[in-house]
Amino acid sequence: MTSQFRSPIAAFFALITTLVVACAPGTNDPDNENLQGADETTATGEDGLSGNIAVGTKLVSTANVNLRTGPSTSNSIKYTIPNGSTVVVQEAAPQNGFYKVKHNGTIGWSYGAYYEISAPPPVDDDGGSDPVSDVRQQAILRAKSGVGFSYWWGHGRFRADGPTSSTKGSCSGSCPNCSHSGSYGGDCSGYAAKVWAVPGSNNDIADDEHPYSTADFVQNTSNWSIISRDALQQADAMVYRQNGAGHIFIYDHGDAWGSPYAYECKSCSGGCVAGTRSVSSAYKAIRRTGW
Repeated sequence: MTSQFRSPIAAFFALITTLVVACAPGTNDPDNENLQGADETTATGEDGLSGNIAVGTKLVSTANVNLRTGPSTSNSIKYTIPNGSTVVVQEAAPQNGFYKVKHNGTIGWSYGAYYEISAPPPVDDDGGSDPVSDVRQQAILRAKSGVGFSYWWGHGRFRADGPTSSTKGSCSGSCPNCSHSGSYGGDCSGYAAKVWAVPGSNNDIADDEHPYSTADFVQNTSNWSIISRDALQQADAMVYRQNGAGHIFIYDHGDAWGSPYAYECKSCSGGCVAGTRSVSSAYKAIRRTGW
């Protein structure tokens, strides 16, 4: 009789075991911290992307690459993005080489060495302005790279990957009688010339060049011209010069007669910054030739 009941009991425990195994998290679970994912050790510092990239830019993966919960290989893997996939940048500045991106509706962090730019970000068009050109996008990327560096009177030298605590430098005193520590930074004119890449030879953001002052920028030249404030577009500039003093900043967006969003190397104490600022009637709007 015992042998007749053993089979149903054994079958019952076998069923329970099957259910437990089926409900347990497996290695294919996207949120499993033990997911191995793609190999992230093969890329070098020369591969892929670096520095700030405009939000909304489309990237395409050049290999299978992990999408992680944070900007480090110590963060867990959500899943592996296949080679040739398109993602969209969610934050301009990378962290530890990782970019915050969206893939098929899922947001995470992915290593920039395994991507290349597929398309610039779309532009919200209200019907009254032209889409921002690629040269303007590149100018804004250069402007963003300079944010965080120190003010350096009479200079213009920055890094495409942005500042660090050891490269941002420092300024003390009151310019022009100020002192600077470090190898990077710039004043308002040196910064604007780097963002605009004027003259044409001033196209390496890491070379220390200061070809113009506000006395130059406030006049029409072969490299730029004065325009109406109402015609300002992203990556144009605003400049004033009065009584031997002046300032220039890169316009991004907003009310050109009120408080636009701008990029500028502001002052010795302020450094190179981005944000809204007021604009007096003394400022002129200028545009780089060809834009």
